[in-house]
Amino acid sequence: MIDSPASPTDTEVAAAAALAGAEVVRARYGRRHSRIDKGAGDFATDADVAAEEAILDIIRTARPGDAVHGEEGGRRGAVDAVREWLVDPLCGTLNYATGSQLVAVNVALRNGPAAVADPFSGELFLTDGETAWGRYGAYGDADEHASGPVAGRRPLGGEQLAPTADTRLVDVNLDPPFPGAPAFRAVDLLAHPGFVERFRPRVVSTTLALAWVAAGRRAAYVTDGGDLSGSVHFAAGIALCRAAGCVVTGIDGAPVGPEGRGLVVAADAGTHGLLMSLIRGRGRRA
Repeated sequence: MIDSPASPTDTEVAAAAALAGAEVVRARYGRRHSRIDKGAGDFATDADVAAEEAILDIIRTARPGDAVHGEEGGRRGAVDAVREWLVDPLCGTLNYATGSQLVAVNVALRNGPAAVADPFSGELFLTDGETAWGRYGAYGDADEHASGPVAGRRPLGGEQLAPTADTRLVDVNLDPPFPGAPAFRAVDLLAHPGFVERFRPRVVSTTLALAWVAAGRRAAYVTDGGDLSGSVHFAAGIALCRAAGCVVTGIDGAPVGPEGRGLVVAADAGTHGLLMSLIRGRGRRA
């Protein structure tokens, strides 16, 4: 799946790994899946595990000295490895298990290139750490499975991602846990009069929404949480959004990092500032 005649770049490895995982997710869609209970209502499926193994095969072959931290298998590789890949083989497992196609496959080299693949649209979102772009028709038979605005739009190719707030659509993650409560609860933001006056809420509950912010399909994305910069769920999406030029902070407006809390990712500074004022309680009409 890596076509470069020379040694593949990290970006090519991320792309090939994400596509390998996406192929597994797509091929197993619609089947009856065995579940692996993780507690607190969370679970993985056999598709998660198989997709992670497909991703690991690519990374192990191309970068045998690197460590990999996968959502399902934990950290693997040399303890003293300098480089680490963060892998979420199926972001949106609950969606997938119930027959919804709102899922993503995330692969990111910590502090480096990243890729987010949509198994059903034929889209691959990529960053080399500096620029972010999208490839359409990334799978050999993508046209058969593509849906939405990408279906039949263009052959395999790419275009630079261009964030915009024009859609006014904001995805809000309502999945537990809620470490910011009671000071911050995403559900309260949805009911804020200033929010509903200016934006149109969406609840995807998958980091595919972050790729959509980078691509200009969403104005912003908001989620609670702790430090998400090293999360297998969010690292690839954060890298994409930063490279695309989005504004990326925690829910407190501070930089995303070890002391960070959650995410507010917006297409532009104006949208980010407005969301921060609503989160902090300013702009609430009397």
